[in-house]
Amino acid sequence: MLTPQVVITHLISPPAEPMLREAGFAVVARHDETPPPRPEVLRMIAGASAVLTVLSVKVDDEFLAAAGPGLRIVANYAVGFDNIDVAACRRRGVRASNTPGVLTEATADIAWSLILSAARRVIEGDRLVRTGQWQGWRPTELLGLELSGATLGIIGAGRIGCATARRSSGFNMRVVYSHPRDVPELDGPLAARRVELDELLQTSDIVSLHVPYRPENRHMLDARRLALLRDGALLINTARGSLIDEAALVRELSTGRIRAGLDVYEFEPRLSPGLTELPNVVLLPHLGSATHATRRAMARLAAENIIAVLSGREPLTPIA
Repeated sequence: MLTPQVVITHLISPPAEPMLREAGFAVVARHDETPPPRPEVLRMIAGASAVLTVLSVKVDDEFLAAAGPGLRIVANYAVGFDNIDVAACRRRGVRASNTPGVLTEATADIAWSLILSAARRVIEGDRLVRTGQWQGWRPTELLGLELSGATLGIIGAGRIGCATARRSSGFNMRVVYSHPRDVPELDGPLAARRVELDELLQTSDIVSLHVPYRPENRHMLDARRLALLRDGALLINTARGSLIDEAALVRELSTGRIRAGLDVYEFEPRLSPGLTELPNVVLLPHLGSATHATRRAMARLAAENIIAVLSGREPLTPIA
């Protein structure tokens, strides 16, 4: 019997590669974290039994056909999986997995980094000092939003949304959330209220997005809904860029009426024209899960999913 071949399309944190080798698989690993050209990806995966890949690689019929009939699992090194055509995987009998749970706390931390940075205008202040423009303390310079007593609106009360909401207790904040059902974890300890999305946008001082991307969620925050945000509100996105109409967001930010903190973008890594010129938005390069511990845990879970499927078991965290 041929040794199963596992392809790793990008340089990722340990211990995935040694785990897969120790399990007895032949591993072909690309030790480069820059996105490879599509033809290179398709050549690389030919004949693979498993592929460990990242969000920038589209897993569709073309990808699955290039891998061939021996492909048994695609393990995504991410919690999101909008790069994977789940229906195509199911048609071909290919399992797919992601890495939920292990990046919850790190992503919630980044959401709060953006909240604090945008609320207290940290990046603007840093730039003022670094460029030598600071003239000393002034009574009205860079006034921001006080978090104590403010209302935090959570859109999507899953793992990350709940973890972000929990952190608000240290700031004595009110919490409202938009979710398909009541969430006892928020209703009890935080006395949170579940409300409709439009009400959340109208009543929250800070709005934080935590819903997965699905086609029906594209531009859930469009021009109409962005206009519902109260004056001085903060909009935080650590989920998926396509949840917001980014061109409409640029127009809304250009008025100076709201502020934003973004870790993800609609056309990532390309940004909508005008976004980088705006002083009232904090921009991060998709750092949600970027801690040593979290990236190692993601790598371990992705490898465990592959080992399980190639050993005849169910994946630990299946999406197909």
